[in-house]
Amino acid sequence: MSAKHPIIAVTGSSGAGTTTTTEAFRKMFNMMNVSAAWVEGDSFHRFTRPEMDVEIRKAKDQGRHISYFGPEANDFKKLEAFFREYGSAGTGQFRRYLHTFDEAVPYNQMPGTFTAWQDLPENTDVLFYEGLHGGAVDGDINVAQHVDLLVGMVPIVNLEWIQKSVRDTRDRGHSREAVMHSIVRSMDDYLNYITPQFSRTHINFQRVPTVDTSNPLSAKAIPSLDESFVVIRFRGIKNVDFPYLISMIQGSFMSRHNTLVVPGGKMGFAMELIMRPLVQQLIETGKIG
Repeated sequence: MSAKHPIIAVTGSSGAGTTTTTEAFRKMFNMMNVSAAWVEGDSFHRFTRPEMDVEIRKAKDQGRHISYFGPEANDFKKLEAFFREYGSAGTGQFRRYLHTFDEAVPYNQMPGTFTAWQDLPENTDVLFYEGLHGGAVDGDINVAQHVDLLVGMVPIVNLEWIQKSVRDTRDRGHSREAVMHSIVRSMDDYLNYITPQFSRTHINFQRVPTVDTSNPLSAKAIPSLDESFVVIRFRGIKNVDFPYLISMIQGSFMSRHNTLVVPGGKMGFAMELIMRPLVQQLIETGKIG
């Protein structure tokens, strides 16, 4: 961790809502005049989409699985080195993974490919990472240790599958069968490399729908925020003013000594109330709590 060059990471699996959270932070940084370097976790995939398709077929022929959740498809060592460099010097290199045609056209590339590596902007106040592995640990590789504020986006698994299914079929052109196979193929890596991160986070936001999600792969729409509660768990953060948060967020309550529950429609408001003082403290002192 670094007082001079702090790192904030929002981690969660594909379809968990990390992108929505990133937009909330972007708005917050603009209001606070914080200059942030923005990095997507997909930058550290090992393979383009065509290459990954080949790797998936090879793994299947060998009776094993490979997924974007695990170390075979991601360079954890490079991600850790990147975080270490930013924390030490405020520098580093990043690239973008282009998911869609709309993202790829400005670069005159095909979707499923990477842009060239480039230097981060100079003199930023904070590095903001959004992706799958902000809190990853794999043997001697420990990405999480370099993160000053680690936030988990963790909808219950059926909701996560609904969000992934709707997004991948509607926005990325995948079939429902392909989405289902992706979920099944990824399960081992999900349990070994995604789930453990949420015991390392400082804060988890877990959305729990109040509508029936029993068969997530048959869902035609994502349950709305107003059809949900959000369970917010704090870990290792001192002096959280729970009475103030409850008084400010109508309909909220505490379910445990470190856990606040808020109506889903209030998630953005709750996130700003909770995160803004933490970000301010991190920028000023390099630590939270």
